[in-house]
Amino acid sequence: MHDHAHGEAPTLTRQAVQATLHCLTGCAIGEVLGMVIATALGLGDAASIGLAIVLAFVFGYALTLRPVLRSGIGFRRATRVALAADTVSIATMEVVDNAFILLVPGAIAAGLADGLFWWSLALSLVIAFVLTVPVNRWLIARGRGHAVVHEFHHHPGHSTPLCAREDSNPRPCG
Repeated sequence: MHDHAHGEAPTLTRQAVQATLHCLTGCAIGEVLGMVIATALGLGDAASIGLAIVLAFVFGYALTLRPVLRSGIGFRRATRVALAADTVSIATMEVVDNAFILLVPGAIAAGLADGLFWWSLALSLVIAFVLTVPVNRWLIARGRGHAVVHEFHHHPGHSTPLCAREDSNPRPCG
């Protein structure tokens, strides 16, 4: 997912897409697991949405936390990095995703065995992805969001990790 062929930094847009795919993975895991748990427990709509959102954040942060911890930094700092890297991205994705679900007639009440649940969830995540890429691009261009994680990625042949720029010329992150 972090392909830096020939020592070049990925373009800004490519970095934003990668960051958003990362966010999408955590959000999708949290949304599906949240709805499965909520259905099993017989939770109402508001509680189901709340649980799904909490789990989307948990899984999104966990997917960032693991590689940052592997870089050798402590849990406390790694947690701050994960929060800085993903909060805006996950929040954007969750607002868009859940707004769409609420706008589709019957989607929020659809059960796990109902096709409406699955196609509305899939489409909501696609729409959330498309709308979150520019947010992540904007953040990364300013050294924020997922850009803060790159400090902890090791790039062979480089003493300093490289980040994307508008002109596609690599520069040190930070």
